[in-house]
Amino acid sequence: MVSYVCPIEVKFENRSCFTGALVLGDEVLLGAIPMEDMDLILQPSLRKVTVNPQNPNIAVSIVKKKTSFPKHL
Repeated sequence: MVSYVCPIEVKFENRSCFTGALVLGDEVLLGAIPMEDMDLILQPSLRKVTVNPQNPNIAVSIVKKKTSFPKHL
């Protein structure tokens, strides 16, 4: 059993989001969902995380529209 805490505000450069966290020790692991929420990208060659340069001023996400299922299902 571990503790779950929320809400936690995560800030990175000019971005922020709210999430929850499992308390496992004193190290921080930022997951994919908060990174997507803040529109951050990984730059493996530079070993860093940065704000998406295509959207430097505001976080942008892609939302998929609902598709309808065939009527026979």
